[in-house]
Amino acid sequence: MVTSQVVNTYPLSSYTFGTKEPKMEKDTSVADRLARMKVNYMKEGMRTSVDGILLKNVFTKFCIRRGINLQVQEHNHPHILLLQIGNTFCKLPGGRLKPGENEIEGLKRKLSSKLAANSPSLQPEWQIGECVATWWRPNFETTMYPYCPPHITKPKECKKLFLVHLSDHEYFAVPKNLKLLAVPLFELYDNVQVRQGSVVGIVAT
Repeated sequence: MVTSQVVNTYPLSSYTFGTKEPKMEKDTSVADRLARMKVNYMKEGMRTSVDGILLKNVFTKFCIRRGINLQVQEHNHPHILLLQIGNTFCKLPGGRLKPGENEIEGLKRKLSSKLAANSPSLQPEWQIGECVATWWRPNFETTMYPYCPPHITKPKECKKLFLVHLSDHEYFAVPKNLKLLAVPLFELYDNVQVRQGSVVGIVAT
């Protein structure tokens, strides 16, 4: 785990992007996801999940490379990398931890699953930094809070957001059914163009 208080960001041109096999979602709707969460809760207890915050500097107005679903807007401003599912919903790379799994190792596993190439020689060296936010899901609903309400004794999910320190050169492989968006921080306040939700929107504050 990296404890540095400084987050270095590098131009998008420092990175190489490729594709890999599609990464299909387990659920076809929000209702299905919440129903599966309820089933897993009955088996394993509270869901724990981790997401990574990956920052880059972007200097180009719009960019598509080698047919890869990579979209970039604005320029010379810190951007955060989000995965777009379908046409509207975006999320940070990450996901659910296995029961008893270490948070740092679990996040590295999830980042590799979403963004790393299959070849071991092209695996990024994920440098996980500090935890910058913790979110709680009190019930089997979509709403999450940056605190656990005092009357909730058995929350259904705890989600932690970690900074991920990138080196100046990496290779990323994006699943063919997803888009990798570089979204400027100031746009995270606006859910009209990018429906990232409050969990991602808090990153810019």
